[in-house]
Amino acid sequence: MSFTLAIIGRPNVGKSTLFNRLVGQKLALVDDAPGVTRDRREGEGRLGDLTFTLIDTAGLDEGPKGSLTARMQEQTETAIELADALLFVIDARAGLTPNDRAFADFARRANKPVVLVANKSEGKHGEVGAMESYALGLGDPVQISAEHGEGMGELYDALRPLLPEPVDEEDDDELIDDSDEAIATRPIRVAIVGRPNAGKSTFINRLLGEERLLTSPEAGTTRDSIAVEVEWQGRDFRVFDTAGLRRRSRIEEKLEKLSVADALRAVRFAEVVVLMMDAQHRFEEQDLRIADLVEREGRALVLAVNKWDLIERQGGQIGQLRTDADHWLPQIKGVPIVATSGMLGEGVERLMQAIQDAYAVWNRRVPTAALNRWFEQAIAQNPPPAVSGRRLKLNYVTQTKARPPSFVVFCSRADAVPESYLRYLVNSLRGAFELPGTPVRITLREKANPFAHKRKRKS
Repeated sequence: MSFTLAIIGRPNVGKSTLFNRLVGQKLALVDDAPGVTRDRREGEGRLGDLTFTLIDTAGLDEGPKGSLTARMQEQTETAIELADALLFVIDARAGLTPNDRAFADFARRANKPVVLVANKSEGKHGEVGAMESYALGLGDPVQISAEHGEGMGELYDALRPLLPEPVDEEDDDELIDDSDEAIATRPIRVAIVGRPNAGKSTFINRLLGEERLLTSPEAGTTRDSIAVEVEWQGRDFRVFDTAGLRRRSRIEEKLEKLSVADALRAVRFAEVVVLMMDAQHRFEEQDLRIADLVEREGRALVLAVNKWDLIERQGGQIGQLRTDADHWLPQIKGVPIVATSGMLGEGVERLMQAIQDAYAVWNRRVPTAALNRWFEQAIAQNPPPAVSGRRLKLNYVTQTKARPPSFVVFCSRADAVPESYLRYLVNSLRGAFELPGTPVRITLREKANPFAHKRKRKS
């Protein structure tokens, strides 16, 4: 079992900066404004030869029961329950505050080892606050600067007695399994994206069967892209909840820009992207922009029409969704579309199956012999047009890779082949080899002329 450390403290003391420092990546959003972190975020941390699971938490703060602030504190309390030890962070430059003292008592009541971390201790101004922290009764403070990486050696010395003995690297290598079977069973990376308040976090909570992610009727509750592990019918998934994506013209605050950038990174990291739309406002311009982005990034796409429970049920509605999807998204014709309700749990199984099916299509390889039989038939049914009075010759096709399915067509004049003819080939390819909804890439490459060198000698 991995050793788990929870980073706790009041807002704006540098918890997320320390989290990013220990995981070695800028996973958590960081900003000067207090209260940026809302959901708890987990990552694999490393300090020297020490490895551990790290949980970044929202700043400990008090709020009315049922409020967003109170539910953020509940997330922090859950993180404390899951942790084996706590990193209690204070701001050495600001000195002790009443909130620090109150939550130091809270940390003591957890009855777990506590390491007191005086962050922002660089320079003379940090010394005074670090000395004040002795009054908390949590032992000697570890003076660090998470932003500049100072004091990491002292933090290692404080953590070393708490953690089990590090595993030998040679032993680690023996445990690594790089077989094809292991790769085939690794978690599918899924990003849930969409406009604000489409119900992304609510749906993931329903999938998990617990209130893992903060939800609110207010749009923009989610800020960080939070990854959660999900098992469904024996298959593992790593699902990323993301911030709502609004039109660029409406994004004004720096923090929202950071949230959007984090969501876009999740799309690029994912293998399957679920675009979640509000059933009452589906296929709006921003939905289509997001779908187009996913297609350009080459990710498998699944459409989820959420809040289906709020729609008055009539016959033929599901068929109409299919028709609408193909009309508005012709570049990914046949994309899977599922009606869901995160609140009631409707459509969860259908959506998870659609994700697996889309992932399988995204990984598909077409046999070369079958590919060239299709190619000959496609050209015979609809020959390439003549350009400038000269006929275009398309010789043969081969698949270069999957994820997404990508093909190279060898031809006589690559720059002269019209875009419309390429679209014809893509759509014909989709239909012939059942590649619905996934991006399909066709690259044109001019075939080398074996007699070109002879012509050069004559001239």
